[in-house]
Amino acid sequence: MATVAPGISPREAALRERRRAAMAVLAASDPAEIARRLAALDPLPPHEDLRAGENGMVMVRGRIGGDGAPFNLGEATVARAAVRLASGETGVGYVLGRDRAHARLIALVDALMQTAMHAEAVERHVLAPIRARLDAARRLDAERVAATKVEFFTLVRGEG
Repeated sequence: MATVAPGISPREAALRERRRAAMAVLAASDPAEIARRLAALDPLPPHEDLRAGENGMVMVRGRIGGDGAPFNLGEATVARAAVRLASGETGVGYVLGRDRAHARLIALVDALMQTAMHAEAVERHVLAPIRARLDAARRLDAERVAATKVEFFTLVRGEG
């Protein structure tokens, strides 16, 4: 977990970390899966678009070797959206690419996670199943890669 910024309560820091982790899961997921899982939470609370989905560009920065000096690698297309629940919670969603509906779904889940009434249901019915599917896919990929691993060794001849 990241260090807590000055003036941020541990509770607020924990909420930020949960939101960050949820964003990573949701951005890697399929928007149809998010929509299908949100439908299970019906009825959703009233909400409005603060920022309708829109596309833009961000500068992607890189580092050589992971610890070199940062440099501008290039630009990437990003979709973003913001949603506010009738109870006042605001959710934001960002996703690489141009899928504004995906960004809006992420923003809606982000807002729902901030409510005491919906946070646990969102975790159980939306985030946990998606996270489990993504983890299983990563494990399967790792197993497939490991199966192709080749061990190299050298024989040393004696001198003399």
